[in-house]
Amino acid sequence: MRMRDFIQTYQNEFNRILGSILATDDRNRILPLEDGIERACALIKERASSEGTLYFIGNGGSSTIASHMATDFWRSSGIRALTFNDSPLLTSIGNDLGYHFVFEKPIEMFLRPGDVLIAISSSGRSENILRGVDAAWTKGGSVITLSGFSADNPLRTRGVLNFFVPSGKYGPVEVIHQYLCHWILDTIVSQKQPVT
Repeated sequence: MRMRDFIQTYQNEFNRILGSILATDDRNRILPLEDGIERACALIKERASSEGTLYFIGNGGSSTIASHMATDFWRSSGIRALTFNDSPLLTSIGNDLGYHFVFEKPIEMFLRPGDVLIAISSSGRSENILRGVDAAWTKGGSVITLSGFSADNPLRTRGVLNFFVPSGKYGPVEVIHQYLCHWILDTIVSQKQPVT
C-alpha cells in the first residue's frame, strides 16, 4: 500500500472507531455516549464532594494515561486523584507477591468506600487490572472501565459505567481512552466556571 493510501485509510478507520465508541451501564445496557460521559461526570463530582478520591490504574501506555489524568484531575478540577504506578510500588509488589497483585494490594490499603476507580486496559483482559477492579468493589468503591479490542473482554462488564473502543489496535484505543478521560475532566471543569 502506498504511504498516502495508508495515511488516508488510517484516518478513515480512526474516524469510524471514534464514531463507534460504546458506553454501557452495570446491567450491560447500551447508553448514548453523551449519557455515559454525563453519568461519569456526575459520579466523580458526587464522590469528590464527599471527600472521595479518584484512582486510575493501567499497564504500559494505559499507565501513562493514568498518570497524566490523575495529575490533570487534581490540578484542573481540584478533585483528589492518584495512580498506583510508582516504580518501587510496582517492583516490590511484583517481586514479593507477583505482578497480578500490583493494583489489588494498594487498592485494598488505600481505597475507601465511596471512592472511584477508573480502570484502563486496551485488551480488557489484564489480570492485575481485573483484580484491582474486584478489590475496589470489595472495598465499597465504584468503578468506571475503559477497554478495547474484543467486545467480550471481561473488563467491559465490571464497571458501573463502561466505555469500549471497538478496535484491535493499541494506537486508536489508547488515544480514544485519553480522549474520553479528557472529555470527562473538561466537562467537570466547564461546570465550575461561570457561563458568559
